[in-house]
Amino acid sequence: MTRITIDPITRIEGHLRIDCEVDNGKVTNAWSSGQMWRGIETILQGRDPRDAWLFTQRICGVCTTVHAIASVRAVENALNLEVPLNAQYIRNLIITAHGIHDHIVHFYQLTALDWVDIVSALDADPAAAAKLGASLSDYRRNSLPEIRQVQERLKAFVGTGQLGVFASGYWGHPAMKLPPEVNLLAATHYLQALEYQRIANRIVAILGSKTPHIQNLAVGGVANPINLNSQSTLTLERLFAIKAEIDKLGEFVNDAMIPDVAAVGALYADWTGYGAGITDYLSVPDLPLDTKGTQFELPGGYVPQGDLARFKPITDYQDAYFRDGVKEGVKHAWYRYQNGEQARHPFEGQTNPHHTDFQDDGKYSWIKAPNFYDQRVQVGPLANVLAMVAAGHAPTQRHLNQLLGIASAVAGSPIPVEALHSTIGRIAARAVRCAVLLESLQNQWQLLMDNIAKGDFETFNRPVFPKGEVRGFGYHEAPRGVLSHWIAIRDGKIDNYQAVVPSTWNASPRDDGGALGPYEASLLDNPVADPELPLEVLRTVHSFDPCIACAVHLVDTEKRTHVQVKAF
Repeated sequence: MTRITIDPITRIEGHLRIDCEVDNGKVTNAWSSGQMWRGIETILQGRDPRDAWLFTQRICGVCTTVHAIASVRAVENALNLEVPLNAQYIRNLIITAHGIHDHIVHFYQLTALDWVDIVSALDADPAAAAKLGASLSDYRRNSLPEIRQVQERLKAFVGTGQLGVFASGYWGHPAMKLPPEVNLLAATHYLQALEYQRIANRIVAILGSKTPHIQNLAVGGVANPINLNSQSTLTLERLFAIKAEIDKLGEFVNDAMIPDVAAVGALYADWTGYGAGITDYLSVPDLPLDTKGTQFELPGGYVPQGDLARFKPITDYQDAYFRDGVKEGVKHAWYRYQNGEQARHPFEGQTNPHHTDFQDDGKYSWIKAPNFYDQRVQVGPLANVLAMVAAGHAPTQRHLNQLLGIASAVAGSPIPVEALHSTIGRIAARAVRCAVLLESLQNQWQLLMDNIAKGDFETFNRPVFPKGEVRGFGYHEAPRGVLSHWIAIRDGKIDNYQAVVPSTWNASPRDDGGALGPYEASLLDNPVADPELPLEVLRTVHSFDPCIACAVHLVDTEKRTHVQVKAF
């Protein structure tokens, strides 16, 4: 038996350590460890709830908007405060644009290099690569001149003795098996993806004033005044500028990303047999279509044991089924609960650090272990896509069928929906969700335009905080899965705050009963050809799109100055 420790896992956000025991070429045990303490929840105590979203979106440098959204929803939930329709639509535009940006970056910049051998692309025939691209879709940028230019750029990297951002890949690894032409086509789209993710992010910046860390949210709505006659507000000119950016995204998402993921998945079809792990799936509905959060464009819910027929929907922002089902345990996390370590509901949650050495059978992570009604669950695009299919969501079913159709054609045999319960299935689901979000982005823009045309310019309802204590929770289906913020407000100040984030669910350690977390469970029986080059471990971990800064943070209780920045 061989023990593998990968610390840190790269091509993710944050600090993640993965330990595996490998015997006879397969993983037999695994540990997922977040390596930083989360202190944001402590920092928020005693502050004005209206300011919480500004702090919480600093939880992460990638998932900024998602924490802002979940935070204002938590306070609004506590106050039973309605949000004007225009504000919902503007938030939804930001949510969908940010999600598209995130999903493009995840596949091309963070995950594809586990499957695509960039060095192999140097040996490809550009004409054959262009022909291959044409066989997959009508994407106009699969042209021979553009593909040949990319190959020349890669050769220039090699000619200087450097590979730039491609320098640290597992090139030539025996688990890499794509033909050179596929690798060249993927490398071409890798560079193009940098352009298209920037387009999606530009939409977030126009509406949010900047990105990362948007500035336009407020408890009760948004700070985007609508005045069609003032250039200093959200005008028709700006709205049509956003529409122009939306229109640019379609060709890449539908004609490049979906075919790429389908083709890579088909050529690595054996990976549909690895990485399933936990098949209890949790997602939440999103993109509210009314002021109270009772109607949504995108459904969500719970799928037990991967059985779509047993899907249980989560219906609204006051849903007791979701509210009462979440608990977090710390038996194997570097925290201590007062009055016993048994799992607690977030409303009763505590953030008391208690660090020890790394203990295989004890505490070994700064990430808590959430359960949903005492069950370990997987969150993320796969959970969301399966829930939306179970709910009969037509756009999800259509895009999933398209992806599976392309993959089946490339593989030469049918690939069923059940293949999604896997490492490669998580990546495929993320591409499907990206295409669904693009449709939703287009729809939310039209809904906003139609509502303004009715003469409704409202974007904000003022919150009023009562004496005594009120509690609330806000959820959001973030790019990496279910995100929820939980707040207790006493006399207008934050008394307690807890964030249960996607990477807390997925990257968590064992729970109170010893059940493995989703990363850990998904690694069992994973093949490992060479323990010194554990590419296969990275494939499965990267398929979740880890964002560990959301799960862990640091705080200095002595409030010393650590960094000074001077602007010249």
